[in-house]
Amino acid sequence: MRIKGRRISKGVATGEALVTSERISFLGGLDPKSGIVIDEEHPLYGECVRDKVLVFPGGKGSTVGSYVLYLMKKYGTAPAAMVNVRSDVIVAVGAIIAEIPLVDALEKDPFKVIKSGQVVLVNGTEGYIEIKASEKL
Repeated sequence: MRIKGRRISKGVATGEALVTSERISFLGGLDPKSGIVIDEEHPLYGECVRDKVLVFPGGKGSTVGSYVLYLMKKYGTAPAAMVNVRSDVIVAVGAIIAEIPLVDALEKDPFKVIKSGQVVLVNGTEGYIEIKASEKL
């Protein structure tokens, strides 16, 4: 299933979806060296975002979050790609400087069509995602 969205950060990546309906703070909410969600209040607490397609509403918190995404890319712990309901400046800038494909404003509600564990292709260059129905990584 292909779903159109808005292009935010160029690139194409495929990975296993990790979905949360809660906003994410990259500064203090994730450990950049491990890629693990360390915010004990977050539903993804203890999960690793490394090489995942991270599906979340958008970011929250400090503008340093953009730099944390960049650090995660340098450490090799960043998500393969991201999908937002509506990207905020912090996440958009972080994705662009870290060269992480990012799409938002999908034609369909991502929380109704993407489930954690599904394989998802994100094409940030052309502005769409593709859900691979039976594929496993």
